[in-house]
Amino acid sequence: MTSGFKEKTVVVKQEKIASDVYSMWIQTEDIAKNAKAGQFITVFSKDGSRLLPRPISICEIDGSKLRIVYRVVGKGTKEFSTFKSDEVIDIQGPLGNGYTLFDKKAILLGGGIGIPPMLELAKQLNCEKEIVLGYRDELFLDEEFAQYGKVTIATEDGSVGTKGNVLDAMKEHSITGDVIYACGPKPMLRAIKVYAQENNIEAYISMEEKMACGVGACLGCVCQSTEIDDHSRVYNKRVCKEGPVFNSKEVEI
Repeated sequence: MTSGFKEKTVVVKQEKIASDVYSMWIQTEDIAKNAKAGQFITVFSKDGSRLLPRPISICEIDGSKLRIVYRVVGKGTKEFSTFKSDEVIDIQGPLGNGYTLFDKKAILLGGGIGIPPMLELAKQLNCEKEIVLGYRDELFLDEEFAQYGKVTIATEDGSVGTKGNVLDAMKEHSITGDVIYACGPKPMLRAIKVYAQENNIEAYISMEEKMACGVGACLGCVCQSTEIDDHSRVYNKRVCKEGPVFNSKEVEI
């Protein structure tokens, strides 16, 4: 995987779609047309005191445009939420490895801010699919997912759908499939890895780690792997380079 393209791009539009959650469409020259479901971009701050870009998963790809959906969690993402239509911003991408598409019944599991990158995957998978989305409370993107498959909802407080997490919803609705695709918080991915092993299902999970360079040079985002990495010669893999998507058998969570 290359280090992608660094481009000056243009914000097409941005809107708030839930509490502290924003959707931004970006016009690119090369990044969108080279992107795959599961990859990410890095977005650069205009504040010179913040040197490192912020990694954000790609939510949708439409020709030369791409969409990111992100949560405001710090100064960097707070700044991004102020970007207006026609504003020029620096981004780099596409970065990392995305999802491999299989033609067999798929279960898509998204939790929290791990939900957005599953949308492009849902669009691209040309197979029977079950989509299970887990929220703390407030829903977002669920109606868009419904265009591409049956959607089952889980919420922590039980306000919508199953009370609990995505695995609770799977079990309550007897959802089965031949391959699992997942993105979400580490406890969720850990449980999915165990579930996949117990049920002999292939699972592909998108890991999240804090990143510095985003292109594999700094080793700041390594995760523990089940086999020796060719790059570092230890039991590590770089989330930004070998990931963020891994076969669950490849990594220890």
